[in-house]
Amino acid sequence: MLKDFTKSQELHERRKNAVANGVGVFNTATVKEAKGAIIIDADGRELIDFAGGIGVVNAGHCPEPVVEAIREQAGKYLHTSFNVVTYEPYIQLCEELAEILPHGEKTKAMLVSTGAEAVENAIKIARQATKRPAVICYTGAYHGRTMMAMTLTSKVSYKYDCGPFAPEVYRLPFPNFYRYAGERDEDTFVKDELKRLHESALNLVDTNSVAAIILEPVQGEGGFNPVPKKYLEGLRTFCDDHGIMLIMDEVQSGFCRTGHWASWQHYGVQPDISTYAKSLGSGLPIAAVVGRADIMDAAAVGSIGGTYIGSPICCVAASATIQYMKDIDLNGRAREIGNAIMHRLKGLMKEIPEIGDVRGVGAMIGIEFVKNGDPRQPFSALCPRIVKGCAENGLVLLSAGTHKNIIRILSPLVITQDQLEQGLSILETEIKKAINTSER
Repeated sequence: MLKDFTKSQELHERRKNAVANGVGVFNTATVKEAKGAIIIDADGRELIDFAGGIGVVNAGHCPEPVVEAIREQAGKYLHTSFNVVTYEPYIQLCEELAEILPHGEKTKAMLVSTGAEAVENAIKIARQATKRPAVICYTGAYHGRTMMAMTLTSKVSYKYDCGPFAPEVYRLPFPNFYRYAGERDEDTFVKDELKRLHESALNLVDTNSVAAIILEPVQGEGGFNPVPKKYLEGLRTFCDDHGIMLIMDEVQSGFCRTGHWASWQHYGVQPDISTYAKSLGSGLPIAAVVGRADIMDAAAVGSIGGTYIGSPICCVAASATIQYMKDIDLNGRAREIGNAIMHRLKGLMKEIPEIGDVRGVGAMIGIEFVKNGDPRQPFSALCPRIVKGCAENGLVLLSAGTHKNIIRILSPLVITQDQLEQGLSILETEIKKAINTSER
């Protein structure tokens, strides 16, 4: 084999030779095992995980109750397809989702395998419920890489040469207060953005043709941008006034990340339909569409779903994850972690003018780097240096944002206080080092 290489380097060389180049490499870390908030790489080195598999392991790597549930189910049956042979784990999970994520008086759910599939099915349900074709989405949005989801996704670099895209999709500017407020206070900014929303009925698309408006209450790939509460309230009213379905994409922000089962519960604004994946299954591929029962039932029989709709293995993993999250009060822990991170980073922000903003909800926190204190001058060169420096010093994390000028923190929520503080210390050191290097 490659004698002069470490095992991690060898893996990356093998990857280059066997894996399509289009599969992204967001971090150079490797793994041979992982537990809690710690990854052991191919060379046996311990790494603190601030990436969480892109927000997938809120309950930690390999939580024992989840692993045990998977083992037990694997000895019973692996697949029958819920369309063909009904099984209890699917039904039980839908019942549990309806309990913790109530949408009105009666809630129903359906299961698929990925967040993108959940978005695709949510759009189909909304169109069938309203008998309308159009969908409104936002700049900075990320909803997946399948055809409709990719069309809804904002970032152009995710979809080079992939067109033509789905028709009847219209985009509004996301109300990013930090970047676009200027001298306005939040109330004035929101008032102006809601005016833009209402004007869209005159200059963007006829509201009588709009089936749904979809947004992430806290944008993920777009840069951890929380929607202003009053804007979301105004959006809910706008949808009600025009008979439009409000879809909230909670794929990255769901399952305790913000200190609630979904971030819309933090805002107190209820969607008609919402989508989930990532930390729902502690790493197994499962996703859900949850909504008001009358809306969910508007979809014709056989028009939503697929062969792998709620694998029994994934269903039991998700049910065990939910119970584990309840048992250890992971929502409460997320709020504690979020407060600790914000306190530490707000202090760092006072020292480093290149940190333009530290923001988030619960333990979903982003650090935005800018030049000259200007929100419209992204300091994109810093983040690759920070990510690389952290990886070399035992911390795995990711960047985000349209301009890749935001560091995001998605640590497993079972992280210990010592691990959290150690990880933040590494991050602080690498931020300062990257800035000092850039000034030379």
